Amino acid sequence: MTFSLESRQQAIQNLKNEQLDLLIIGGGITGAGVAIQSVASGIKTGLIEMQDFAEGTSSRSTKLVHGGIRYLKTFDVGVVADTVSERAVVQGIAPHIPRPTPMLLPIYDEPEATYDMFSVKIAMDLYDKLAGVTGTQYANYTIDRKEVLQREPGLKSDRLMGAGVYLDFVNNDARLVIENIKEADELGATVASHVKAVGMTYDANGRVNGLKAHDELTDETFDIHAKLVINTAGPWVDKVNALNTEVKAQETLRPTKGIHLVVDSSRLSVPQPTYFDSGLHDGRMIFVVPREGKTYFGTTDTDYTGDYKHPRVEQTDVDYLLKAINNRYPSVDIALNDIEASWAGLRPLISNNGSSDYNGGGANSGKVSEESFNNLIKTVDDYENKTAARADVEKAISQLRTAHAEETVNPSQVSRGSSLKVAENGLMTLSGGKITDYRKMAAGALEMIRDILKKDFNETVREIDSKKLQVSGGHFDPNNVEETLKFYTKVAMSKGISEDDATDLANRFGSNVSRVVSYADQGTADGLNLKETISLRYSVNEEMTLTPVDYLLRRTNFVLFHNDQLAAIKQPVINEMARLLNWDAAEKERQTAQLDAAIAEAQLDYLK
Repeated sequence: MTFSLESRQQAIQNLKNEQLDLLIIGGGITGAGVAIQSVASGIKTGLIEMQDFAEGTSSRSTKLVHGGIRYLKTFDVGVVADTVSERAVVQGIAPHIPRPTPMLLPIYDEPEATYDMFSVKIAMDLYDKLAGVTGTQYANYTIDRKEVLQREPGLKSDRLMGAGVYLDFVNNDARLVIENIKEADELGATVASHVKAVGMTYDANGRVNGLKAHDELTDETFDIHAKLVINTAGPWVDKVNALNTEVKAQETLRPTKGIHLVVDSSRLSVPQPTYFDSGLHDGRMIFVVPREGKTYFGTTDTDYTGDYKHPRVEQTDVDYLLKAINNRYPSVDIALNDIEASWAGLRPLISNNGSSDYNGGGANSGKVSEESFNNLIKTVDDYENKTAARADVEKAISQLRTAHAEETVNPSQVSRGSSLKVAENGLMTLSGGKITDYRKMAAGALEMIRDILKKDFNETVREIDSKKLQVSGGHFDPNNVEETLKFYTKVAMSKGISEDDATDLANRFGSNVSRVVSYADQGTADGLNLKETISLRYSVNEEMTLTPVDYLLRRTNFVLFHNDQLAAIKQPVINEMARLLNWDAAEKERQTAQLDAAIAEAQLDYLK
């Protein structure tokens, strides 16, 4: 089954001519999650995305599926409980993408430090209990100052107390989106990228019954008819809601910008993901993550009012992160010219939601209530006097509340930090949340969609267990990931691909490897080895890859983590895509210019 430029043309025709049960606006992780659950439930589903899938926020995260231990700094236990349980679900439905990886949390004796060695152990024990990993190979532990510096000799030693080590998951955000999208398409959803919502349509009673849409590739405008429309446009939800001119739109978001910078591992080498206070007394925390021979670090968290479609890394962002990194790794002296790649993304934070803050600053900097704080202090004193047990301290922490913290999920939410609303004329909006919550958010939306279809259209929709709805490439036992991926590695090796390249294909495509290697029978493309040839051909034919930027930035990580290979692979990729997609000389030149611009921006040429 193809999912390509050719199938897109048929999808456009279907969107024009058929009435859908549900039309989804936005092809990031939230829309993708709604689409796969909706179509699996038997709902006639359509999805449009104005750019490439995941081109906005959903390819610009820290590339981790967080357990949310940062929320324990304000003792928002409910958030962590939700997040760690949902993290395990995501690993089960996409077992080839999130991978368990121990995170190092260095502890410094500094003013305003998030944790000390006592509190970090209590926080990690609580975290493990919530995550269900107590007593397993992933259980947390602490190490002393000496061992921290043995692991990461470059870390600042001054005032270093030790470190905690706890479980987190590395992730490939863009691939998580495309695998959800591919599965939705395969299950029968009508999906098209580069189709933009430009207006709403209404029935005789003024109810939203579809969209006016613009095909960004052909410049054609057409109507799409649907019983229900849901807005899952991420940072753009307010802009999409403004198209619903029959009701007064209320802004719900406070978008913030986060950036990440990439350097070669020879400039900053870390053996495992590391997470620490910025050291700048601003309440923020910084991730440092090794990946594919590089190290990336971030993130910033600043209010954003610029171009939503094109957020950029600015000099002030770079200055902030370099100051934090060079403080924590005083011998590395990372400078602007060391940065090989970067990315900037917007977080669709709910403006009035305390626990939606991403990085421990801003909304999450409130004070713990006096009563619960005093109770904690008394319990710790009792513990030190041996009149209270560790369990008593843990209980006191679990009962802490901040003035702003959400104690419960209110009726307009399906997860903390998210919002699910229905306008007076029927337009639904699902916004906010975190990438870890996407399945849960979608499940909450589906519950509402089923109710409305039954009440207003007398349609009964079957319920599904979305916790077991695996994405494309993830159709195997999540309890046997390593052995399964070894099997798919051997499948690729049987085509004459080297073990290292075959391993990379297995990790990227999971159970789709057999489909990927079928393209080997066509031989190799000029300038590409067999692995890259079949990866590109599969991606163009079965992953709706329409441009070299789609492929080199979002379907793979070349632009971000393989700077040294870009020069060699760039032109062969363009040439093979031109052949596959029948580009003329002018289109080939346009696509080359677009790719060059994306690479230059990622490499921060405009700041260097």
